Amino acid sequence: MMQKRGGKITLRVYGILLHDGNVLVSDEYIRKNKVTKFPGGGLHFGEGTIDALKREFMEEMKQPVEVISHYYTTDFFVSSAFHVRTQVISIYYLLKPLGPIVFQTSSVPHDYVWKEGAQSLRWLDYKSVNEDQFTLIIDRKVGEMLEHDFMHPDFVRKVFSR
Repeated sequence: MMQKRGGKITLRVYGILLHDGNVLVSDEYIRKNKVTKFPGGGLHFGEGTIDALKREFMEEMKQPVEVISHYYTTDFFVSSAFHVRTQVISIYYLLKPLGPIVFQTSSVPHDYVWKEGAQSLRWLDYKSVNEDQFTLIIDRKVGEMLEHDFMHPDFVRKVFSR
């Protein structure tokens, strides 16, 4: 985190993992809140954004991934939902799995024992992705963008054929 005029800035990286016409989401229990978001996390000092994202997927899911392309970087002010004096900048990449899927998923949102840090993963059919599927403001924006992009057959064909 960088400090600037009494506040902090944190950089986060997230993956939009595409597989068999689906998009992966993460249901998490954070500070007594149920949160649905894209998988990812914070950048460590000295780390590049793509390396950070690959590390996050290995740490959380033991899943190697390949970056297809950059998708979105936050372009408006967002204060952290959990730290009021922290500005969040998030970078999203389209991903595909390398090799077979090795992590467990659920078909039920928030399918875990409710304890701090709990996480479950589930697939959304790309046709159902929209801003209402997500909790955090930047993920909601990305959900809205994906909903629009997924209406275009050329985009769908391009991202799911890689």
